[in-house]
Amino acid sequence: MQNSRRLNRNSVKSILVVKQHNQLGDMLCTLPLLASIRKSFPYSNIRLIASQDNYRILNSPSEKYIDELLVYDKSTPLKFSKFLLNLKNRKYDIAIVPSTFSFSRTSHLICYLSGAKFKVGVKSADSKVNKYANYLNVKADFEWESRKLHQVDRFLEIGRIIGCEFSEQDRNSVRLTFSRQEINSAKDFFRMHFGKNGRKIIGIHTGAGKIQNRWSAANFANLMKMLYEKTNCIFFLTDSKTDTDSTIELINNLDSGFVRENIVFDDGMNIRILGAVLSGIDLYITNDTGLMHVAAYSGTKVISLFGPTNGYEWAPIMKHNIFIQSPDRNINSISVDSVFKNALSLIYE
Repeated sequence: MQNSRRLNRNSVKSILVVKQHNQLGDMLCTLPLLASIRKSFPYSNIRLIASQDNYRILNSPSEKYIDELLVYDKSTPLKFSKFLLNLKNRKYDIAIVPSTFSFSRTSHLICYLSGAKFKVGVKSADSKVNKYANYLNVKADFEWESRKLHQVDRFLEIGRIIGCEFSEQDRNSVRLTFSRQEINSAKDFFRMHFGKNGRKIIGIHTGAGKIQNRWSAANFANLMKMLYEKTNCIFFLTDSKTDTDSTIELINNLDSGFVRENIVFDDGMNIRILGAVLSGIDLYITNDTGLMHVAAYSGTKVISLFGPTNGYEWAPIMKHNIFIQSPDRNINSISVDSVFKNALSLIYE
């Protein structure tokens, strides 16, 4: 670790966190880090740089862990120039690049260009040298893989370079904070689509960015039939612009009458309102995808399914969440019966 001893915590007024990548799940896994920074520097302004694809999930004045969002936009020279001007219109005491599985030249350049006195990040991770570490002046070496450390805990360890301590209870209590308007929109959606019939509401997400991370539509369809027969539940089917094919495949595996009577679709709603809706359902069953993290940080019980990716590294960390890891890295080796049994345990716990 280098140069962190010169940091006077009481003099820190402005902190920049650089997270301009597109992955929604990666962004949400940094939420406990942002919370730990807020706890350690309660009177500092915290500014987060996010991408055009993932900034919306935190784009609300109700979010208590950040004060400002700066969207990284390089789509045109003019927009990139405006981004740089907005970046440099502030004097930063600390800039942090929370990198855990890859090192981005862009992130480190943004950190350097911020002009922050303390530029914080990773010197090496699991013996992989960060070749952009020369842009940092407060950095440390980390060993994560041998400890099978969750991504959330990796981010928190980066925060500890500047003294951001966060207990296990702290990290497990971090949640998205929805505005009154977002909560009311969710309530309106519930009244319109779910009524007051007392049926359990189970969310289903069949998609994932990579095909090898998708449990088959046939498996999801069989699971839904079993859950309906056992609980008389109603299903809330979430979708995204990359998941249309898997959603259509699921519908094709179900009787049209079943779909009409027992499935509510999200209709492409705003992601924060979707999070508020998810906070009110009984269970969410999903592949390893960004909405898995949205559901978990909304306070929903989640069953997450993992094939080639590691559940110990990416699954939701909160209580009342279960991840099921394929025994052979093939996600379709996860049996419908095992998901069904775990679903019942969470629904009726």
